[in-house]
Amino acid sequence: MDGMVIRMAEASRPPVTKERILDAAEALFMEHGFEATSLRAITAAAGVNLAAVNYHFGSKEELFQAVLTRRLDPMNQERVDLLTRLEQEAAPEPLPCDRILAAMFMPALKLARDPERGGKDFLRLLGRAYADPAPFIRKFLAEQYAVMIARFKSAFGRALPDLPPKELSWRLHFIMGALSYTLAGTDALRLIAELTPAETANDELLLHRLAPFLLAGLQSPVPDLSDAARALDRGSR
Repeated sequence: MDGMVIRMAEASRPPVTKERILDAAEALFMEHGFEATSLRAITAAAGVNLAAVNYHFGSKEELFQAVLTRRLDPMNQERVDLLTRLEQEAAPEPLPCDRILAAMFMPALKLARDPERGGKDFLRLLGRAYADPAPFIRKFLAEQYAVMIARFKSAFGRALPDLPPKELSWRLHFIMGALSYTLAGTDALRLIAELTPAETANDELLLHRLAPFLLAGLQSPVPDLSDAARALDRGSR
């Protein structure tokens, strides 16, 4: 009977309670990481009981996923929408790599500048999630980014037709790492904060600082890995 009362009470105010739990969980996960954050700490910070968390999310793992999904889904959709618009403007020619990078980078930077969408604190949490060894987090992030990455890989493939697909996959992996550090790393955030007011107001200028580095990696010659592979093979014997 008590459980039914709790469920009825929560159903009468789900948006407020659910958002409060998500906000508290986001802050605590960002500060302490997934493993070191307890549901007890989250419920205390949110001012709710454990039954409310169970009702809305079911488990700590599902709550963590919901914290990420709340921010990642809109950002990744913005990336795909912007890429689509830029491709339509460039048609019938392939979209150049620098514009593809802009479609990937600008929505993330917009999120970093918007506290209502989590801002830089959420990106710090995302950085922690990338480094977290928990298998379910790695699997979740891979699935969460799969559609967006496939869309961008297709665009880069048209822009770089001579680059083997496997090599392109590696380079996209490195690009995502560089973008994540630029937007989520503490040192990088300090560098961003030190930009002049005029630069801070212009997201394109920050992209121009990063784009040459990423473009050089994307467009560099394919390395000959045969010698390295043979050396590794000899070392494993």
